[in-house]
Amino acid sequence: MKDSLQPGIELNQEVLTTAQMGVAHLGPGPGVLSTPSMIGLMEQTSLRAVMPHLDDNESTVGTMVHIWHRAAVKIGETVQVHAKLIERDRRKLLFEVKCTWGDTVVGDGTHERFVVDLSKFKK
Repeated sequence: MKDSLQPGIELNQEVLTTAQMGVAHLGPGPGVLSTPSMIGLMEQTSLRAVMPHLDDNESTVGTMVHIWHRAAVKIGETVQVHAKLIERDRRKLLFEVKCTWGDTVVGDGTHERFVVDLSKFKK
């Protein structure tokens, strides 16, 4: 880990929602963004935020999500996903995450990730 891996790091991403991110059990129609897909976007944004601050042999893995899915958004709409590192305890990273559609908060909460040494997983 680089010394620059400190609270305050943040990233915003705009993501176009696709049919693969929808809720299949609602049947035909435009569909809405599923909770697992929204959480995946939050995880992805958190990872991308810290990647420049990790060594080449490192990545992060998700260890906890505490997320509220507050509003629906139709598939085909663009959402904004925000992740901010708010706490670091050695290899444990805690993020504040939010997904919005315009002024509407689609989901928010916290997400924990852990820095891992990828060289330990090579055969």
